[in-house]
Amino acid sequence: MISYQIASAVKVNRVTIGSAEHVLPIILAILFCIAIIAISNQKFSQQQKEKTLHYLGVFVSLSIIVFHTYYMSLGGYNLSEDLPLFLCSFLALIIPIFTHYRKYWMYEVLLFWIIAGTLQGVVTPDIAIGFPSLDYFRYWIVHLGLLTIIFYATLVLNMRPTLKSVFKSFLSLQVYAIILVGINYVLDANYSYLNRKPESASALDYFGDWPYYLLVMEAILIPFFLLIYLPFYLTRNRAKKTS
Repeated sequence: MISYQIASAVKVNRVTIGSAEHVLPIILAILFCIAIIAISNQKFSQQQKEKTLHYLGVFVSLSIIVFHTYYMSLGGYNLSEDLPLFLCSFLALIIPIFTHYRKYWMYEVLLFWIIAGTLQGVVTPDIAIGFPSLDYFRYWIVHLGLLTIIFYATLVLNMRPTLKSVFKSFLSLQVYAIILVGINYVLDANYSYLNRKPESASALDYFGDWPYYLLVMEAILIPFFLLIYLPFYLTRNRAKKTS
């Protein structure tokens, strides 16, 4: 999310759900993800796998850094709207820390944050200026890149969450939200939509007005995280039965 001071200078062309601008990047990302995972598992050494993960992390993070540096250079950068503090932007900024160190506790937290956090952004994109704007490419690199990274860590580096990971991730998210509440108060901002819903269509539209949609989100987070964990639980039990 960004205020886009350039919006007054260009015609706003918001990406619509189901359009080619929406669907095509997802298809390309799925094909890329399948290919890089298959190639890595078949041909790469452990060191090459780890380097590939880190290259992906650096690429996603650079997309955020370049994007914000460019808009700062234009002038009019608004601290109450433009900082990379929305969940996916924040994750993209810090993801190289995980891809470099590959700490398991980071994976436990990031798996659920990324899948749950990017899912809404992928299904209902909030892109004010569509293809071929810089924001358009930044948006898809961040959302689809984060998913590629976490799938790569899971399917290539064989990292797996446990049931405890669900609650670790949930509690970590509460800390992140509390910090954002303070930042939003100081800057009179709306990072991560804690004060109001996004302008574009989103899943939050079905959860009522503020603050009710926040309460609904809190109530469904653990069940949603458990749903994300379910495939790991089922495959782990199946492996135990066959061994």
